[in-house]
Amino acid sequence: MKILILGSGAREYSIALALKNENKNLEFYFAPGNGATSNLGTNLEFSDLENLASFSKENSIDLCIVGSEDFLEKGVVDIFQKHGIDIFGPSKRAAMLESSKAFMKDFLKRNKIRTAAFGIFTDIKQASDFIKSLTPPIVVKADGLCAGKGVIIAKSHDEAITVASDMLSGKSFAQAGKTVVIEEFLDGFELSIFALSDGDDFVVLPATQDHKKLKDNDEGPNTGGMGAYAPSPLANDALLEEIKNDIIKPTLKAMKDEGNEFKGVLFAGLMIVNSKPYVLEFNVRFGDPECEVLMPLIENPLDLFLACTQKKLKNFNLKLKKDFAVAVVCASKNYPFSSSPKAEISIKSLPKNSHISYAGVSKEKEKLFASGGRVLVCVALASELKEARDLAYELCENVSFDGMQFRKDIAYQALR
Repeated sequence: MKILILGSGAREYSIALALKNENKNLEFYFAPGNGATSNLGTNLEFSDLENLASFSKENSIDLCIVGSEDFLEKGVVDIFQKHGIDIFGPSKRAAMLESSKAFMKDFLKRNKIRTAAFGIFTDIKQASDFIKSLTPPIVVKADGLCAGKGVIIAKSHDEAITVASDMLSGKSFAQAGKTVVIEEFLDGFELSIFALSDGDDFVVLPATQDHKKLKDNDEGPNTGGMGAYAPSPLANDALLEEIKNDIIKPTLKAMKDEGNEFKGVLFAGLMIVNSKPYVLEFNVRFGDPECEVLMPLIENPLDLFLACTQKKLKNFNLKLKKDFAVAVVCASKNYPFSSSPKAEISIKSLPKNSHISYAGVSKEKEKLFASGGRVLVCVALASELKEARDLAYELCENVSFDGMQFRKDIAYQALR
C-alpha cells in the first residue's frame, strides 16, 4: 500500500512512524518531507497541487494524509478528490474553521457554542473602542494562518491597540492580519481535544495538553509548541462527555447543515474555566507537538485513517494503549525570533520506549543537521506519566546540537 503524507514537520514524521510500526509493508512518500523522512520513504518535489495529484494518480497512491494546514487552505482535498484519490482531511470550505478566525468565531456564535466574548474588525478606530471596553489582559488575533504565532495576549489597553494596529496595517503577519479578532481573556487551563470524523460519525482521541510558551513556567514568547503529553488527567470523564456533547457534536452537525461536511481532524483548542469548556480556536489537522504523543498511543492508525476517508467510523473500534506519552521539543538557539546556524545533531542512545520525531532537519552525507526552528521531538511512553516524562528528558540529555534549547517542565500542571 502506498501512502503520501503532506507536510515537513515532526507531525508528519510521527504519522509515518506510527503507520510503519503497525505495518512494515507500507510504502511512504512525503511532500515535501524533511531530511529525516527520507529514512522512512521518498521525499517528493512538486510545482503545484495539480502536479502532485497527477503524480499520485499515475503512481497509484492509495491514501493521502494531510499534515499541514497550508495544504488544506489551498484546497488540496478538493483537488485530490477530483482525481479520485482517497485523502484524509477537510475540504477548503470546511478548513475555514482554521484558515479564518473570523469565520470560526461567527460560526461559534450563530451555533451557540461556548467561546470568549469577541469582536471582529478591519478598522483600527472601531477596534480601539472595543479594546477600551475590555479589562486587560486582552487577546488579539490575526484572522489568517500565521504558523501558530498570530495570537498575542496584551497586558494593557495601549499594548492591545498597538498590536491590533500593526496587524491591520500589514506590518505584522501581512495579509493574514488585515482582519483582527479581539477577545476577552479567559483564565483557566488549556486542553487540546482531537475528534476524527468521516462526515457523519466521529471518534475522540485522548485529551492532550500543549505548552505554547518558550520557557519554563509558561514564560517567554508564544511558539508553535514546546511539548505535550497525553492523556491529560486534567480531563475527567464528565468533562470529556460535556466536550463531546456541547462542542464536537454540534460543530460537526452545523458544518454539515451549512453545506460544509467535515471529514478529517477537528482539533478543538479549549480553555476550561470553572469546569466549563470554552472554544479558543479550531484547527483542522493534528496539532504539533500533540500529534507526536497521540500517534504512538493508537494501535490501529491505518484502519482509523481509512475509516475516516471511507465513511466507516460508525462501528469502528479504536484501539489505544494504556500508557502515557510525553513529547519534548528541542529547538534551535534563536527560535522563535530568527534563524540559527546549521548544526550537526549527535545522539548517544535511545532509552527504552522512546524515539525521536524529526522536524527542522536536513541531511548531508547521511548525517542530520539542525536547520529549522523546532528541530526534533523527544518522545517516550510509560505506564505512569512521571515515568514517561523522565524517559523523555533522559532522551533529551542524549541528544545534542549547538544552541539546543528545550523546556524542563513539560506536563508540570498534571504532576505538581
